[in-house]
Amino acid sequence: MQMRAPEFTAYIGPARTHPEIWRLLLGIGLILLIYLGGISLILVALYPVLGPLDYFGWVMQLAGPTTPWPTLVLLASFAGLFLGTIVAAPACHYRSPGSLFGPADETRRTFAVTLAVLVPIYAVALSATWALTRPVANMELAVWARFLPLALPLILLQTTAEELLFRGYLQQQLAARFRARAIWMGLPAVIFAALHWNPQAGANAWAIVGATFAFALIAADLTEKTGSLGAAMALHFLNNVNAMLLVSVKGTITGLALYVTPFGLDAAGSLLPGLALDVLVLVVIWRAIRLALGR
Repeated sequence: MQMRAPEFTAYIGPARTHPEIWRLLLGIGLILLIYLGGISLILVALYPVLGPLDYFGWVMQLAGPTTPWPTLVLLASFAGLFLGTIVAAPACHYRSPGSLFGPADETRRTFAVTLAVLVPIYAVALSATWALTRPVANMELAVWARFLPLALPLILLQTTAEELLFRGYLQQQLAARFRARAIWMGLPAVIFAALHWNPQAGANAWAIVGATFAFALIAADLTEKTGSLGAAMALHFLNNVNAMLLVSVKGTITGLALYVTPFGLDAAGSLLPGLALDVLVLVVIWRAIRLALGR
Protein backbone atom coordinates (compact mmCIF):
# COMPACT_ATOMS: atom_id res chain seq x y z
CA MET A 1 0.00 0.00 0.00
CA GLN A 2 1.35 3.40 -1.00
CA MET A 3 2.45 5.51 1.93
CA ARG A 4 0.81 8.83 2.57
CA ALA A 5 2.83 12.01 2.46
CA PRO A 6 3.72 13.12 6.01
CA GLU A 7 2.20 16.53 5.26
CA PHE A 8 -1.09 14.82 4.50
CA THR A 9 -0.93 12.77 7.70
CA ALA A 10 -0.71 16.03 9.63
CA TYR A 11 -3.44 17.57 7.44
CA ILE A 12 -5.98 14.88 8.35
CA GLY A 13 -5.04 14.92 12.03
CA PRO A 14 -8.05 17.02 13.14
CA ALA A 15 -10.37 14.70 11.20
CA ARG A 16 -9.17 11.66 13.16
CA THR A 17 -10.84 12.77 16.38
CA HIS A 18 -14.37 12.07 15.07
CA PRO A 19 -14.08 10.06 11.82
CA GLU A 20 -17.37 8.15 12.10
CA ILE A 21 -19.22 7.69 8.81
CA TRP A 22 -22.52 8.72 10.32
CA ARG A 23 -20.97 12.07 11.20
CA LEU A 24 -19.75 12.47 7.62
CA LEU A 25 -23.21 11.70 6.24
CA LEU A 26 -24.75 14.13 8.73
CA GLY A 27 -22.22 16.75 7.67
CA ILE A 28 -23.03 16.25 3.98
CA GLY A 29 -26.72 16.65 4.77
CA LEU A 30 -26.02 19.85 6.70
CA ILE A 31 -23.90 21.21 3.86
CA LEU A 32 -26.65 20.50 1.32
CA LEU A 33 -29.26 22.10 3.59
CA ILE A 34 -27.27 25.31 4.01
CA TYR A 35 -26.31 25.38 0.31
CA LEU A 36 -29.91 24.99 -0.86
CA GLY A 37 -31.06 27.43 1.81
CA GLY A 38 -28.59 30.01 0.50
CA ILE A 39 -29.85 29.55 -3.06
CA SER A 40 -33.43 29.93 -1.82
CA LEU A 41 -32.59 33.17 -0.05
CA ILE A 42 -31.00 34.55 -3.22
CA LEU A 43 -34.07 33.61 -5.28
CA VAL A 44 -36.40 35.23 -2.74
CA ALA A 45 -34.28 38.40 -2.66
CA LEU A 46 -34.33 38.64 -6.46
CA TYR A 47 -38.13 38.71 -6.68
CA PRO A 48 -38.72 42.28 -5.47
CA VAL A 49 -35.71 43.47 -7.46
CA LEU A 50 -36.81 41.97 -10.78
CA GLY A 51 -40.57 42.18 -10.35
CA PRO A 52 -43.19 39.54 -11.25
CA LEU A 53 -42.99 40.12 -15.01
CA ASP A 54 -39.25 39.51 -15.41
CA TYR A 55 -38.57 37.20 -12.47
CA PHE A 56 -39.17 33.71 -13.86
CA GLY A 57 -37.53 34.33 -17.22
CA TRP A 58 -34.48 35.83 -15.52
CA VAL A 59 -34.19 33.00 -13.00
CA MET A 60 -34.35 30.43 -15.81
CA GLN A 61 -31.12 31.92 -17.15
CA LEU A 62 -29.28 30.68 -14.06
CA ALA A 63 -29.26 27.16 -15.53
CA GLY A 64 -26.88 28.30 -18.27
CA PRO A 65 -26.26 32.03 -18.04
CA THR A 66 -25.23 33.87 -21.19
CA THR A 67 -25.24 37.40 -19.73
CA PRO A 68 -23.14 38.89 -16.91
CA TRP A 69 -25.56 39.42 -14.02
CA PRO A 70 -27.12 35.93 -13.97
CA THR A 71 -23.59 34.51 -14.13
CA LEU A 72 -22.53 36.60 -11.14
CA VAL A 73 -25.61 35.50 -9.19
CA LEU A 74 -24.86 31.86 -10.02
CA LEU A 75 -21.31 32.26 -8.73
CA ALA A 76 -22.55 34.04 -5.60
CA SER A 77 -24.83 31.09 -4.83
CA PHE A 78 -21.71 29.11 -3.87
CA ALA A 79 -21.53 31.19 -0.69
CA GLY A 80 -23.99 28.67 0.76
CA LEU A 81 -21.70 25.77 -0.13
CA PHE A 82 -18.73 27.57 1.43
CA LEU A 83 -20.68 28.39 4.59
CA GLY A 84 -22.17 24.90 4.82
CA THR A 85 -18.75 23.23 4.75
CA ILE A 86 -17.35 25.71 7.26
CA VAL A 87 -20.28 24.97 9.60
CA ALA A 88 -20.21 21.18 9.15
CA ALA A 89 -16.64 20.79 10.42
CA PRO A 90 -17.27 22.08 13.97
CA ALA A 91 -20.94 21.07 14.11
CA CYS A 92 -20.45 17.41 13.17
CA HIS A 93 -16.78 16.71 13.95
CA TYR A 94 -15.86 19.24 16.67
CA ARG A 95 -12.94 20.55 14.62
CA SER A 96 -11.85 24.03 13.58
CA PRO A 97 -13.09 25.24 10.18
CA GLY A 98 -9.55 26.46 9.51
CA SER A 99 -8.31 22.86 9.62
CA LEU A 100 -10.08 22.28 6.29
CA PHE A 101 -7.47 24.52 4.64
CA GLY A 102 -4.41 23.19 6.41
CA PRO A 103 -1.69 25.40 7.95
CA ALA A 104 -2.43 29.02 7.02
CA ASP A 105 1.14 29.92 6.04
CA GLU A 106 1.50 26.83 3.87
CA THR A 107 -1.87 27.41 2.23
CA ARG A 108 -0.90 30.97 1.30
CA ARG A 109 2.56 29.92 0.10
CA THR A 110 1.38 27.04 -2.08
CA PHE A 111 -1.44 29.18 -3.50
CA ALA A 112 1.01 31.92 -4.51
CA VAL A 113 3.65 29.55 -5.91
CA THR A 114 1.04 27.62 -7.89
CA LEU A 115 -0.36 30.80 -9.42
CA ALA A 116 3.15 31.88 -10.42
CA VAL A 117 3.72 28.52 -12.10
CA LEU A 118 0.34 28.37 -13.80
CA VAL A 119 0.06 31.83 -15.36
CA PRO A 120 2.73 31.30 -18.07
CA ILE A 121 1.56 27.73 -18.73
CA TYR A 122 -2.03 28.84 -19.19
CA ALA A 123 -0.86 31.67 -21.43
CA VAL A 124 0.80 29.14 -23.73
CA ALA A 125 -2.22 26.82 -23.56
CA LEU A 126 -4.54 29.71 -24.38
CA SER A 127 -2.44 30.51 -27.44
CA ALA A 128 -2.73 26.89 -28.56
CA THR A 129 -6.49 26.95 -27.98
CA TRP A 130 -6.72 30.14 -30.01
CA ALA A 131 -4.86 28.54 -32.91
CA LEU A 132 -7.03 25.40 -32.80
CA THR A 133 -10.49 26.88 -32.30
CA ARG A 134 -10.40 30.50 -33.52
CA PRO A 135 -12.82 31.76 -30.83
CA VAL A 136 -15.30 34.53 -31.56
CA ALA A 137 -15.86 37.71 -29.57
CA ASN A 138 -18.55 37.48 -26.90
CA MET A 139 -18.24 40.78 -25.00
CA GLU A 140 -16.76 44.18 -25.65
CA LEU A 141 -13.42 44.54 -23.87
CA ALA A 142 -14.52 47.64 -21.92
CA VAL A 143 -17.70 45.94 -20.68
CA TRP A 144 -15.78 42.79 -19.78
CA ALA A 145 -13.20 44.81 -17.83
CA ARG A 146 -15.94 46.53 -15.80
CA PHE A 147 -17.19 43.17 -14.55
CA LEU A 148 -13.75 41.82 -13.59
CA PRO A 149 -13.72 43.34 -10.05
CA LEU A 150 -16.87 41.33 -9.32
CA ALA A 151 -16.12 38.26 -11.40
CA LEU A 152 -12.67 37.42 -10.02
CA PRO A 153 -13.59 37.30 -6.29
CA LEU A 154 -16.79 35.40 -7.06
CA ILE A 155 -14.91 32.78 -9.10
CA LEU A 156 -12.48 32.52 -6.18
CA LEU A 157 -15.49 31.99 -3.88
CA GLN A 158 -16.95 29.31 -6.16
CA THR A 159 -13.72 27.38 -6.58
CA THR A 160 -12.72 27.68 -2.92
CA ALA A 161 -16.14 26.38 -1.85
CA GLU A 162 -15.74 23.33 -4.07
CA GLU A 163 -12.19 22.68 -2.90
CA LEU A 164 -13.26 23.00 0.73
CA LEU A 165 -15.91 20.34 0.20
CA PHE A 166 -14.14 17.85 -2.06
CA ARG A 167 -10.41 18.15 -1.28
CA GLY A 168 -10.93 19.50 2.22
CA TYR A 169 -13.89 18.04 4.07
CA LEU A 170 -14.56 14.84 2.10
CA GLN A 171 -10.94 13.90 1.43
CA GLN A 172 -9.90 14.56 5.02
CA GLN A 173 -12.78 12.71 6.67
CA LEU A 174 -12.55 9.72 4.35
CA ALA A 175 -8.76 9.52 4.77
CA ALA A 176 -9.21 9.61 8.54
CA ARG A 177 -11.53 6.59 8.31
CA PHE A 178 -10.09 4.55 5.41
CA ARG A 179 -6.55 3.64 4.34
CA ALA A 180 -7.42 2.84 0.70
CA ARG A 181 -6.42 5.62 -1.67
CA ALA A 182 -9.25 4.60 -4.02
CA ILE A 183 -11.71 5.69 -1.32
CA TRP A 184 -10.31 8.90 0.14
CA MET A 185 -8.89 10.19 -3.13
CA GLY A 186 -11.05 8.40 -5.70
CA LEU A 187 -14.53 8.73 -4.22
CA PRO A 188 -14.55 12.56 -3.94
CA ALA A 189 -13.09 12.72 -7.47
CA VAL A 190 -15.85 10.45 -8.81
CA ILE A 191 -18.55 12.56 -7.15
CA PHE A 192 -16.94 15.79 -8.38
CA ALA A 193 -16.75 14.46 -11.95
CA ALA A 194 -20.30 13.06 -11.87
CA LEU A 195 -21.66 16.48 -10.91
CA HIS A 196 -20.23 17.79 -14.18
CA TRP A 197 -22.32 15.37 -16.27
CA ASN A 198 -24.16 17.39 -18.92
CA PRO A 199 -26.66 15.55 -21.14
CA GLN A 200 -26.55 18.45 -23.59
CA ALA A 201 -23.01 17.36 -24.48
CA GLY A 202 -24.38 14.25 -26.18
CA ALA A 203 -21.63 11.77 -27.06
CA ASN A 204 -19.06 14.12 -25.48
CA ALA A 205 -20.60 13.87 -21.99
CA TRP A 206 -18.38 10.98 -20.87
CA ALA A 207 -15.26 12.64 -22.25
CA ILE A 208 -16.04 15.77 -20.25
CA VAL A 209 -16.61 13.70 -17.11
CA GLY A 210 -13.32 11.89 -17.74
CA ALA A 211 -11.38 15.14 -18.11
CA THR A 212 -13.03 16.48 -14.94
CA PHE A 213 -12.11 13.28 -13.10
CA ALA A 214 -8.47 13.75 -14.14
CA PHE A 215 -8.59 17.32 -12.82
CA ALA A 216 -10.05 16.13 -9.51
CA LEU A 217 -7.36 13.47 -9.06
CA ILE A 218 -4.60 16.02 -9.72
CA ALA A 219 -6.13 18.45 -7.20
CA ALA A 220 -6.40 15.60 -4.68
CA ASP A 221 -2.77 14.61 -5.23
CA LEU A 222 -1.57 18.20 -4.77
CA THR A 223 -3.56 18.40 -1.54
CA GLU A 224 -1.97 15.21 -0.26
CA LYS A 225 1.57 16.17 -1.19
CA THR A 226 1.36 19.67 0.30
CA GLY A 227 -0.94 19.01 3.27
CA SER A 228 -3.00 22.10 2.44
CA LEU A 229 -5.61 23.35 -0.03
CA GLY A 230 -3.47 26.18 -1.44
CA ALA A 231 -2.24 24.47 -4.61
CA ALA A 232 -5.61 22.91 -5.45
CA MET A 233 -7.37 26.23 -4.85
CA ALA A 234 -4.99 28.09 -7.18
CA LEU A 235 -5.29 25.42 -9.88
CA HIS A 236 -9.10 25.42 -9.72
CA PHE A 237 -9.28 29.22 -9.64
CA LEU A 238 -7.07 29.80 -12.66
CA ASN A 239 -8.72 26.95 -14.57
CA ASN A 240 -12.14 28.54 -14.07
CA VAL A 241 -10.87 32.03 -14.86
CA ASN A 242 -9.64 30.64 -18.16
CA ALA A 243 -12.87 28.75 -18.86
CA MET A 244 -15.34 31.39 -17.67
CA LEU A 245 -13.65 34.75 -18.29
CA LEU A 246 -11.38 34.22 -21.30
CA VAL A 247 -12.64 31.52 -23.70
CA SER A 248 -15.83 29.62 -22.84
CA VAL A 249 -17.35 26.76 -24.78
CA LYS A 250 -20.54 27.91 -26.50
CA GLY A 251 -23.61 26.66 -24.66
CA THR A 252 -21.96 26.62 -21.23
CA ILE A 253 -21.60 29.48 -18.76
CA THR A 254 -20.63 32.23 -21.20
CA GLY A 255 -22.05 35.30 -19.46
CA LEU A 256 -18.66 36.70 -18.44
CA ALA A 257 -16.48 35.31 -21.24
CA LEU A 258 -14.52 37.64 -23.46
CA TYR A 259 -14.59 35.00 -26.22
CA VAL A 260 -16.52 31.82 -26.95
CA THR A 261 -15.69 28.83 -29.10
CA PRO A 262 -17.42 28.53 -32.49
CA PHE A 263 -18.70 25.07 -31.48
CA GLY A 264 -20.82 23.72 -28.64
CA LEU A 265 -20.50 20.87 -26.16
CA ASP A 266 -21.97 18.33 -28.58
CA ALA A 267 -19.47 18.99 -31.40
CA ALA A 268 -17.44 15.77 -31.22
CA GLY A 269 -14.94 16.63 -33.96
CA SER A 270 -14.11 20.01 -32.42
CA LEU A 271 -14.48 19.50 -28.67
CA LEU A 272 -12.60 16.22 -28.22
CA PRO A 273 -9.21 17.55 -29.42
CA GLY A 274 -9.62 20.46 -27.02
CA LEU A 275 -10.38 18.10 -24.13
CA ALA A 276 -7.34 15.99 -25.01
CA LEU A 277 -5.21 19.14 -24.99
CA ASP A 278 -6.72 20.15 -21.64
CA VAL A 279 -5.77 16.81 -20.07
CA LEU A 280 -2.26 17.03 -21.51
CA VAL A 281 -1.87 20.55 -20.12
CA LEU A 282 -3.18 19.33 -16.74
CA VAL A 283 -0.47 16.66 -16.60
CA VAL A 284 2.20 19.25 -17.45
CA ILE A 285 0.75 21.59 -14.82
CA TRP A 286 0.70 18.83 -12.22
CA ARG A 287 4.35 18.00 -12.71
CA ALA A 288 5.37 21.67 -12.85
CA ILE A 289 3.56 22.45 -9.58
CA ARG A 290 5.05 19.41 -7.85
CA LEU A 291 8.51 20.47 -9.03
CA ALA A 292 8.06 24.10 -7.96
CA LEU A 293 6.80 23.05 -4.53
CA GLY A 294 9.50 20.45 -4.07
CA ARG A 295 6.97 17.66 -3.74
